[in-house]
Amino acid sequence: MFAAVSHVVRVSFTVEPNYAGWRLDRYLQEKIQRLSRERVQHLIANRLECEGRRLKPATRLVPGLTFVLLRNAEPEPEANLDFGVVHDDGALLVVDKPAGLPVHPTARYSANTFTSAARLRFPERKVDPAHRLDRETSGLLACGSAPEWTKRLKRAFADGAVAKTYLGLALGVPPSARFAVDAPLAITGESGVRVRMHVASGGLPSSTEFEVLERRRAPDGAPVTLLACRPRTGRQHQIRAHLHHAALPLVGDKIYGPDEAIFDRFTRHALTDDDRVLLRLPRQALHAWKLELPHPRTGERVALEAPLPADLAEFWRSCVAA
Repeated sequence: MFAAVSHVVRVSFTVEPNYAGWRLDRYLQEKIQRLSRERVQHLIANRLECEGRRLKPATRLVPGLTFVLLRNAEPEPEANLDFGVVHDDGALLVVDKPAGLPVHPTARYSANTFTSAARLRFPERKVDPAHRLDRETSGLLACGSAPEWTKRLKRAFADGAVAKTYLGLALGVPPSARFAVDAPLAITGESGVRVRMHVASGGLPSSTEFEVLERRRAPDGAPVTLLACRPRTGRQHQIRAHLHHAALPLVGDKIYGPDEAIFDRFTRHALTDDDRVLLRLPRQALHAWKLELPHPRTGERVALEAPLPADLAEFWRSCVAA
């Protein structure tokens, strides 16, 4: 997807079917979420190439349209590329993605992504993730090892045939041992963080079920709860936004945690000591724990699990019984 030419990096995009009819500028804001609309429109006018066409911000997209953005090469942030393999039978590949590793290339990451690392590790295959995990979220990521298997996996996710369970470490005391948040989510523009989801009446239907596994107290005395989180829909930031709505923000969450201004300071490499104390962890405490899905080749149900990673397990061990 990426090729370096001198000091310029060419980032290619192919419009997926679910973005049919979207404006080009909105599509790029979705794909490169740290950029403002004004910056995206500047890139479209000055740094976009599309063979045989001149695209505008208001261009309506059709599936399969391919174009390239040019950006100046910058030092790429480091990331842990050492992902574990949980299941691999030649068609279905499920890995345990480490926290901090982006799944797909972005404006900041090219070589240090899961898809780039997978190409190097499995050069004879076309490994492609069938769903998304946030960069800071660790855990199970299901991939097809060839386009046919990836297509079937993506269809299973879209049809709701995949059961996902996450582990989350949340600050606060839940209302009961089992509870649900059924609240529509949307990007409303009300926040200083442009990508933040809000519960909004006009948002997309969103539902998450939560189960309390254990309660403890952090070393500073704050109540912390280990939750099993089961999203019934697949909205951006759904678990994090629903926990914030329930007054149970994830430990380490820079957007939905104690102060969203922390996220701005984080992007500017300007976190303060007070910020780190509030966060308690350098990343959001969310882990993709279990997956149950139909095998793309046989259709048989496959159940997989990835244990809590070392950083979250160590924090949890530092907590004491409530």
